[in-house]
Amino acid sequence: MSAGLPAETAARVVADVVAYFSETTEQFVRRRHAELRRRGRKNPQIWPEIARELAHRPVAPVPPSERQLRRIVYG
Repeated sequence: MSAGLPAETAARVVADVVAYFSETTEQFVRRRHAELRRRGRKNPQIWPEIARELAHRPVAPVPPSERQLRRIVYG
């Protein structure tokens, strides 16, 4: 292993990273808003910060509906 971590530790780190980046946009926004509110920030400060973070953070898409899937296939 190139990181020098035991396999069990490496697996746990990978699972944590995958879980962190598997949030949908909605989940990320709700979580970050709550975190920033707990730190005493007000909404006028929070919204621009969340927008900046989203611009540089991959988030999981919302699963497509059956209709959206059909449109992908049939146009």
